[in-house]
Amino acid sequence: MAGFRLGIYVFKDAEIVDFAAPYGVWSVARRYDPELEAFLIADAMRPVQAQAGFTVLPNYSFADRPAMHAFLIPGGFGTRQEMYNRRLHEFISALPDDCLMTSVCTGSWVYGRMGLLDGLPATNRKEPDRVESGPAGKVPIDRLAEIAPACRISRARVVDAGRIVTAGGISSGMEMGFHLLRRAGYDDEFITEVARVMEYAAAYDLYRDDFETVQLSSAL
Repeated sequence: MAGFRLGIYVFKDAEIVDFAAPYGVWSVARRYDPELEAFLIADAMRPVQAQAGFTVLPNYSFADRPAMHAFLIPGGFGTRQEMYNRRLHEFISALPDDCLMTSVCTGSWVYGRMGLLDGLPATNRKEPDRVESGPAGKVPIDRLAEIAPACRISRARVVDAGRIVTAGGISSGMEMGFHLLRRAGYDDEFITEVARVMEYAAAYDLYRDDFETVQLSSAL
């Protein structure tokens, strides 16, 4: 798809790797096709402090309504608030029908909270941190099942349910980036070359088949 544009949402306490990894894949892929574009979207045009104090400047705000082929929500501690962000929900609801809705890690909680995962498979992070593994904690993928009881939980690294594509795990943004190149129409030779330049070829080979897909006719 010529000029495929990936919009990545950034918000307070977003996990850095979740949004930086797919952006990084796009950055390297642009060496072969400069028409590819990735950019950051935020609630407003002001600096956004992700986790660990990492601060980024968005390229667009919700009000700009930038044209894009895919919208990505990363995970991170901030998703606990973003699940209830009405402005985000309104922005997602207004996306064109041909815009993919994607997520990395706990970003899928937002889609689950909106009811968009009902009847569809989706994934989330499967490895708990120290708090989540404690008696009062909950593994993120189990929390997704609680948030979206009508969703079919998958343990695949990437789940392509047609319009909605989810990835599970903090570093799974890499695989999401590669998969979105696939959805944009690039062949495996192109994607393998991008992975090679990133010195990620061995990991790409490891995870290349760790995904689940459903027939587009049965998805959104």
